[in-house]
Amino acid sequence: MTRKKLSVYQTKRDFTKTAEPSGAAKVTRGKLPRFVIQKHDATRLHYDLRLEIDGIFKSWAVTRGPSLDPKDKRLAVEVEDHPLDYGDFEGTIPKGQYGGGTVMLWDRGFWHSDDPAGGLKKGDLKFTLEGKKLHGEWVLVRMRHDRTGGKRTNWLLIKHRDEAAREGEDILDQDRSVASGRTMEQIAQGKGRGPTPFMTAKGNAKPSRSKADRVWQSNQGTAAALRAKSVAKTKTLAKPVQAAVRKVDHLPEFIAPQLCKSVARPSDGADWIHEIKFDGYRMQLHIQGGKVHLRTRKGLDWTDKFPAIAKAAAKLPECIIDGEIVALDHEGHPSFASLQAALSDGDTDELIFFAFDLLFDKDSDLRRLPLTERKARLEQLLDRQSKTSVIRYVAHFDTGGDAVLKSACRLALEGIISKRRDALYHSGRTESWTKAKCRAGHEVVIGGWKTTAGKFRSLMVGVPHEDHLAYVGIVGTGYGQAVVKRIMPELKKVASTTNPFGGKNAPRKTTGVHWVKPELVAEIEFAGWTGDNMVRQAAFKGLRKDKSADEVQVDEPVVTPIAEPAPRKTNTKANTKTRAKAATRTSSSGNAVVMGLTISKPDKPLWPDDGKGEPVTKLDLARYMETMGEYLLPHIEGRPCSIIRAPDGIEGEKFFQRHATAGMSNLIDQVRVSGDRKPYIQIDRIEGLVAAAQIGGVEFHPWNCAPNEPDVPGRLVFDLDPAPGVNFTDVITAARDLHDRLSSLGLESFCKTTGGKGLHVVTPLKDAKKDRIDWKAAKAFAQAVCQAMAADAPERYLINMSKKKREGKIFLDYLRNDRMSTAVAPFSPRGRDFAPVAWPITWAQARTGLDPLKFTLRTVPALVKTSKAWAGYDRAARSLKDAIRKMGG
Repeated sequence: MTRKKLSVYQTKRDFTKTAEPSGAAKVTRGKLPRFVIQKHDATRLHYDLRLEIDGIFKSWAVTRGPSLDPKDKRLAVEVEDHPLDYGDFEGTIPKGQYGGGTVMLWDRGFWHSDDPAGGLKKGDLKFTLEGKKLHGEWVLVRMRHDRTGGKRTNWLLIKHRDEAAREGEDILDQDRSVASGRTMEQIAQGKGRGPTPFMTAKGNAKPSRSKADRVWQSNQGTAAALRAKSVAKTKTLAKPVQAAVRKVDHLPEFIAPQLCKSVARPSDGADWIHEIKFDGYRMQLHIQGGKVHLRTRKGLDWTDKFPAIAKAAAKLPECIIDGEIVALDHEGHPSFASLQAALSDGDTDELIFFAFDLLFDKDSDLRRLPLTERKARLEQLLDRQSKTSVIRYVAHFDTGGDAVLKSACRLALEGIISKRRDALYHSGRTESWTKAKCRAGHEVVIGGWKTTAGKFRSLMVGVPHEDHLAYVGIVGTGYGQAVVKRIMPELKKVASTTNPFGGKNAPRKTTGVHWVKPELVAEIEFAGWTGDNMVRQAAFKGLRKDKSADEVQVDEPVVTPIAEPAPRKTNTKANTKTRAKAATRTSSSGNAVVMGLTISKPDKPLWPDDGKGEPVTKLDLARYMETMGEYLLPHIEGRPCSIIRAPDGIEGEKFFQRHATAGMSNLIDQVRVSGDRKPYIQIDRIEGLVAAAQIGGVEFHPWNCAPNEPDVPGRLVFDLDPAPGVNFTDVITAARDLHDRLSSLGLESFCKTTGGKGLHVVTPLKDAKKDRIDWKAAKAFAQAVCQAMAADAPERYLINMSKKKREGKIFLDYLRNDRMSTAVAPFSPRGRDFAPVAWPITWAQARTGLDPLKFTLRTVPALVKTSKAWAGYDRAARSLKDAIRKMGG
């Protein structure tokens, strides 16, 4: 049977000319089915995946190689079965022979599937890999038209979203043979040692993973409890250093906590251990005489705020434990925003106390013991606690700090804490505890807030400096409606008529600026410091009610690298452009990081020419979203939004994506709408725009509904689409005609370019739900307006889409005013030559000489700073009820 399966393989090869195995070699039997992946530089470079099934290797040619990113779907073309001894082949197939080229044993190991035969037959093979490079769960899915046994045998290789998944990480960078350590070039030249046998080796045993390749484990029910190397769990504690333990009669009421020094890179070496940095409130748990107290880092008693934790702690023996109270989001990640919401709502039962140090155990003061000794006692103390308990032990990592930080950042965690394993416990800031962050963050003092048209827009913040509060800029993002609702009462409590800022950068009082007493502390994230010590692209995380303004200290303004090599010495007189780019980190794999998001292949050109001969790259697009997100977002948030994606650039394949798909970034939200069982894409945060840029999202087309109400019309959009040959000046005239006609009906309207030859006229609506104006009525009104306009000037306008009738005229497109219809958002790039942007203009700008191609991804970030277009958009919303009546509807 095996010989029959290999007949195709053998007829394609002349074994007198190629060194490939014929299948005659004796293959040892493995304890588990084996797999190999061979990098094959043939006519086209590809990777051959081979799975051991029934005495042969089932084989697929994966055209672009495997990916650890669950969003990537890699084409895998099924090829002929191969003999098992092929799993030890590494070398060069001669030119002229089938598959001529160099072959590397790129990965190998063991695999498992619950039902391999059934999966292959069904076209949905789920399996687990345990190799040197690849781990975790995968799936091979036969493409739809291939599932009935057709001629084509194309599959998709997809990584499951598990602990081994890595968004944005290019595993193909690990480009040496697992069998010989050689490069493709060395193999081609016949240099170096040959491969160690695997399929023909005696005593095949399941390989153990290297430390760096271990699957991160969570022993706390959350991604915040990662391990790079298993921490030994033994019931036998090391012999205590008796001289270091001091006996006490009573536990102290409070111990000032040990604090961390901020560093750009994590401390490393065998003397250090590493813990995940939690995004919560530092808290000291004190248990004595049957009473429990939870105290903040300043000693404030907050026990009443956390009754569930206090109740669980009452079951423990007398002790003092150092830890942090954390809220976990829906993915099990620490979330400071969720913690703020829980405290504000008084709903703290699901908060977790993560315990990382034991200071007193009954009558023993342990602070003079080494850290690892204290942690071992703490783990034993909490051993009876359930893994789902609200009190959990914090595991640590022995792996190098860079590797731990890189993995923490990959999981969107805040960073890591590095501690000397032999360190004693010292109150205050010390060198033996350090913190390295994935994202630049800071505590700041709030000095005021800004409003636009009476609506909250941003916070004005500073840091204590000498004898005054030094202004460090605006915190412009991170505010949902619920956040604003929580912080506004706090701001109004400390409202003031006095400017709290001092120094040369102190802002002045202008319209929309409101001062406060400098008492509130906020936690922010930001992209780095500018040359004049201002924060760049700062985002609000929450208020720090556990800290006072005088506790805020200025951290060293550095951007934390992610597992990069030690920086080389460079000229300190770097130019301004270089310093500005420092806020976007680049990892050792060549990926960039924007707003904490990995941008893979950042140099990939999405637009080949920006109009000046330079390409516009994926990184350029991500940075545009970071900068322009605050302007674009109000026009799309709360609404289903379709994305035009061009993953290979605008000259490659482009497609319109409206539905959310498996593996899409969780920063891109989803919304369900009636009439469609699949969730739609919805983008409600700037990070979501950056995540869309990562997948090649070059255009954003939202519904025109009211925010968070898909069934309610929120605006009318009229698309003025000229036939070829029509002068753009005539389109401007048409826009002004439409503006006047809508004004006569009592409606305000706004104009924007579309990045092409047309213009959009947009009318914001209000009270459509109250007035019972549905989409049918809104579309009928828009049609009536266009019909009247076309009837008045039939030689210039028409509402018929027929190309034959459009010659020399402008098509008045009212069809975008339907429930599921979309229109390109203001400030959205377009997937057209030179990277144009849909740009809002004032009616004064709608005149002869307007050039839509002036507004591009390159020029818009500077132009927006002085633009006043659409400034009164929100206030201009009008009810459609009276307008319909005036139209005679």
